[in-house]
Amino acid sequence: MEDTITVGLDIAKSVFHVHVADSSGRVLQSRKLRRSQVEPFFAKLPRAIVGIEACGTAHYWARQLRALGHEVRLIPAAYVRPFVKRNKNDARDAEAICEAVRRPTMKFVTIKTIAQQAARGLERARDLLVKQHTQLRNCVRSLLAELGFTAAQGERGFAELVQQMEAAEAEVVPEAMKAALRPLVRQIGLLAAEIAALEQQIVAAARHDPLMRRLATIPGVGPITAHAMVTAVGDGRQFRSARDFAAWCGLTPQERSSAGKRRDKGISRQGERRLRKLFALGASTVMRNARARAERATEWQRGILARRPVKVAVLAQAAKTSRIAWAVLTSGETYRRPAQVAA
Repeated sequence: MEDTITVGLDIAKSVFHVHVADSSGRVLQSRKLRRSQVEPFFAKLPRAIVGIEACGTAHYWARQLRALGHEVRLIPAAYVRPFVKRNKNDARDAEAICEAVRRPTMKFVTIKTIAQQAARGLERARDLLVKQHTQLRNCVRSLLAELGFTAAQGERGFAELVQQMEAAEAEVVPEAMKAALRPLVRQIGLLAAEIAALEQQIVAAARHDPLMRRLATIPGVGPITAHAMVTAVGDGRQFRSARDFAAWCGLTPQERSSAGKRRDKGISRQGERRLRKLFALGASTVMRNARARAERATEWQRGILARRPVKVAVLAQAAKTSRIAWAVLTSGETYRRPAQVAA
């Protein structure tokens, strides 16, 4: 291992930069590469430790270089930034990556398989369609509100709003407005059908995967959350503890401590935003049920609802659920309900 060289690879769409150093840190070469030159360059290079920022296409290049016999390590971009010297450019980025990958305390990102990325593609496509669906409905609601038409939230309320629009007289809703809104309403219907189709694929995959089935037994964790967690972290063993996983989800307090004084703010919101949102949505349902049926809530849930605001209690439950999910995922055991609510 003493003679192993280290390579920092700054990736982009078509222009790459490599920074190669020996075990003592002496620079062996620093050069630009075209996309077509990357694999031939590494094919001729002796086995090396290759560092890459965990960004777009990083997992693809990690798999390609690992197939050539190199040890590839993906580094969060935020952990590379402190090693960049003064002004930023590709050469200094590659040098910073090469320096960061040599640090003994550096944390790395697990390289995802093609299957994992395909599964995450399902989720990202669904998220985008849901976002577009919400934007279109808000647009229709806002335009009709300017003409005095309002309706309740939800599918039924929106359907009533569309019926009111179509039945309105031309003096109330001009034909020009109706001509503008009808394509939006059609798009909303098409998006709803596509979202439902993607959800069916995700739920079907969750039902066939043993890890996802175990996770779905946890209160507040459904098939979509279970699917998102497994495709994001695999077996979860890259995290040393449940708290590390919760921190990666951005559900632990943001710390600003100094001089022996601990100062905590709200949750850090760092890490995986999608999982954080799903855990929070699931926790919202759990805490709503706990408030409505206190006799079935745990002692911890009753206590935090009594002491703290509802939104704080929901995030506390989300953090707790994430830790339980990690424990279930890594232990191979199924979820066991607390004794006080087992009945």
